[in-house]
Amino acid sequence: MEPRHPKSADASALPGDGPDAPIFAAVITPHRSLGQDGFRLVMTLVCLASVVSSIPFMVAGAWPVTFFFGLDVLALYIAFRLNFRDAAGFEEVAVSPLKVQLAKVTPKGERAEWRFDTLFTRLERQDDKDYGLMRLDVVSRGQSVPIAAALSPGEREAFHEALAGALRTAKGR
Repeated sequence: MEPRHPKSADASALPGDGPDAPIFAAVITPHRSLGQDGFRLVMTLVCLASVVSSIPFMVAGAWPVTFFFGLDVLALYIAFRLNFRDAAGFEEVAVSPLKVQLAKVTPKGERAEWRFDTLFTRLERQDDKDYGLMRLDVVSRGQSVPIAAALSPGEREAFHEALAGALRTAKGR
């Protein structure tokens, strides 16, 4: 299965022949509301505001204050860069009549994979009465793997429905 990188969760039924052909595949990536163009705009405005705000302090002779304005800009830049770096991670989920495959890829490219027999695989969920589906785990033979943590509770609920339907279809129920 080749990794795809959609905005959040891309769940689709895939046609195929044979017992190992996937009937469901999804790639889950963290949502980021600010793209590179927005990042440049925000950083430009923050730098401009920092320079304009530091001018009165320079004129008054309190030049060390401008150093702290610069530290604020640097801290914001580092926070955004870390956020963008973390967006490179993703999860892959595939269900076929014979197996359930999970893969988690970290932002550094490290990959962890799990394969479960479809017949012995089930989903466990933890719900909060105020927020909805807070945690979703794939469980098989005593092993539990959390999935879809990057999704909001509403998106996680829709993903749960699609994945549960795929498992029912794969098991022939």
